Amino acid sequence: MQAKRIILGIESSCDDTAAALVRAQPGLPVGEILCSEVFRQDDLHADFGGVVPEIAARAHAERLDLVTEAALGRAGLTLGDVDAIAVTAGPGLIGGVLSGVMFAKGLSAGSGLPLYGVNHLAGHALTPRLLEPIEFPYLMLLVSGGHCQFLSVEGPGSFRRLGGTIDDAPGEAFDKIAKLLGLGQPGGPAVEAEARCGDSKRFNLPRPLLDRPGCDLSFSGLKTAVRRARDQLVETKGGLSRTDRADLCAAFQEAVVDTLAEKTRRACAAFTDAHGPGLLAVAGGVAANGPIRAALEQVAAQAGFGWTAPPLSLCTDNGAMIAWAGAERMATGGPDDLGLSARPRWPLDTKAAPLIGSGKKGAKA
Repeated sequence: MQAKRIILGIESSCDDTAAALVRAQPGLPVGEILCSEVFRQDDLHADFGGVVPEIAARAHAERLDLVTEAALGRAGLTLGDVDAIAVTAGPGLIGGVLSGVMFAKGLSAGSGLPLYGVNHLAGHALTPRLLEPIEFPYLMLLVSGGHCQFLSVEGPGSFRRLGGTIDDAPGEAFDKIAKLLGLGQPGGPAVEAEARCGDSKRFNLPRPLLDRPGCDLSFSGLKTAVRRARDQLVETKGGLSRTDRADLCAAFQEAVVDTLAEKTRRACAAFTDAHGPGLLAVAGGVAANGPIRAALEQVAAQAGFGWTAPPLSLCTDNGAMIAWAGAERMATGGPDDLGLSARPRWPLDTKAAPLIGSGKKGAKA
């Protein structure tokens, strides 16, 4: 049995520059987060209604050393106390991923520490084992700004996709609706806050793909329906009132909740057919949404599943999940060399057919 190790995790796949230190015993669940630092970029992208990849990449390059230094300082450690470096090597915005990979390579080359490139999605999917003594397999709903997948997590590097979005991810849809309605970014918290005082029954919005079997999802049509409702209000009234905006947000959020809940019921049934009832875990930035969490917890109870979701600080992108994914990798294989590449696309289930299509760079999801 391997002794406990301290792993430095580095994350830069989108617009959060993050570093964390986790103490873990490779191969066993439950680790200790010694420190987790996140430098957010909300202020840099606020005027653009979404993340600008070039701005994000430049900010990562400027901040990676600072956030790593902050994490080490907060934990009271030096690089000499670290046993390994884990870094997000994909998928994500390629400029940000490349910034993180190159920084981690430099640290590895200068310190002699082993380097582990990990899949950002695996970081989210394995987070429950960082916090609780959870055994494989379990059912994971990974729901974030760029991804939405139902996964049977069967090992540190073994994932079977049961379904996923064929177009927009829920977090992306939340961001676009926020921009459409003149709300701030990030869109998820802005829409959720506005929806609290809205009437979700005022607008009859679609629940996409519920008329089709399986666990695949779609949110593009729902986004279009909100735009049409907004445009009709603007045309007839000359603009949107605060009540209009709140009601649209509430109706949109309820449609997302209903869709995710029904598709999760189907994923639970599919998982049960293969393994029997198990545990439903939810992770990713959209898992921070209160109504979504509540609905999914209820679905799990109805299906006879256990339920777990990370605390809100570990739902959004962070270095602790990357450090933990590195620890999981350490138990199953050796480190990467300095030829480690940044990957804009990197599906967890390489045997599943692409959901959104593929090109020269490989499957998108």
